[in-house]
Amino acid sequence: MAASSPVAPLRARPRPLALAGAVLAAGLPLLQPALAQAPLQPAGQLPGTAQSRRSFVADAVRRSGPAVVTIDTERTVVVPGGEGPQGFPFMDPLLRQFFGLSPGGGPQPPSQRTERGQGSGVLYDPSGLLLTNAHVVQGSTRVTVGLSDGRRVEGKVVGADPVTDLAVVRLAGAGPWPVAPLGNSDSLQVGEWVIAVGNPFGLDQTVTLGIISNLNRNAAKLGLTDKRLELIQTDAAINPGNSGGPLLDADGAVVGINTLVRSGPGAGLGFAIPINRARSIAQQLVSSGSVSHAMIGVSLEPVRNSSGALGNGALVRSVMPAGPAARAGLRAGDLITAVGDQPVRDPAQLTQLVERNGVGRVMEIRITRDGQPLSLQVTPVELSSLMGR
Repeated sequence: MAASSPVAPLRARPRPLALAGAVLAAGLPLLQPALAQAPLQPAGQLPGTAQSRRSFVADAVRRSGPAVVTIDTERTVVVPGGEGPQGFPFMDPLLRQFFGLSPGGGPQPPSQRTERGQGSGVLYDPSGLLLTNAHVVQGSTRVTVGLSDGRRVEGKVVGADPVTDLAVVRLAGAGPWPVAPLGNSDSLQVGEWVIAVGNPFGLDQTVTLGIISNLNRNAAKLGLTDKRLELIQTDAAINPGNSGGPLLDADGAVVGINTLVRSGPGAGLGFAIPINRARSIAQQLVSSGSVSHAMIGVSLEPVRNSSGALGNGALVRSVMPAGPAARAGLRAGDLITAVGDQPVRDPAQLTQLVERNGVGRVMEIRITRDGQPLSLQVTPVELSSLMGR
């Protein structure tokens, strides 16, 4: 290989100074017409218009921001009784009365106290229906909704689904209510702009900007083994109090419902429930007050080869006795490779396929057992019927 020639240092030349003087002298008359044609700016006004300075974020928030609400909740908590403090100085009857203790020093009766919480939500229906997280309103005895225009309205929980962490609340009164348009989360792509709107730490109408970092992030991989969710991952800041607020696309349409933020290692990552999933859950909650979740009764784990690398399929770790999978002949150690003609990539995808199949509909599960391919017919049942065993 030939050696690269060294780069010669730049040398100062005496001509540019004289040339610059010539250009200035000759060019001054040429600049005069341009200066004469330049429009004069009024005193105190910067170049450009308000439209050119406004970002797409402002337009998106203007479109859906009025539909973002604050949700204040109250729940009554029963505190179990106990022996209570004994000995000096609580032997004095007056002190016991002052601290609300029983006069005789015996066991204390159960008491009640009120816990208050706060979250966010988004109005999606003109009749006064809003979406939020189930954990925001779970166990609430009172729900008060604050609108961006200052109104405060009582709300009633229509239904909540802890499995997907979604809930629907109906506002009291006839409105009118601002409504945010719902987008299509199936069309999202990694790298797209998204905007999180909510009320973190009680700070109303807080807006943060980020991108979609990942799609179809399984909740089980985040340690939420009791949830059935494929989440949108974003680096838009989602803080406590943002829960239940909307994740908007660049056009201001709702594409997700903010649900959690990662703390500890990987802090700064937020997650939202895709709006297509939330829309389906909301429809079931409004129509029946509950949500149906299909289950076949197996515990699964990823497939790994001899080197530890992940492979395709879902390995059956255990089978629930007398469950749908057990009745169909599925055994621990079976490798599930496909559902019908749909190959199974991992346990999360199998769970999603069972959910989409629904309760009571027969599904074909293809497995490999001892190196031999088999096909089994399994009929999923309602999740609650198995969990109650």
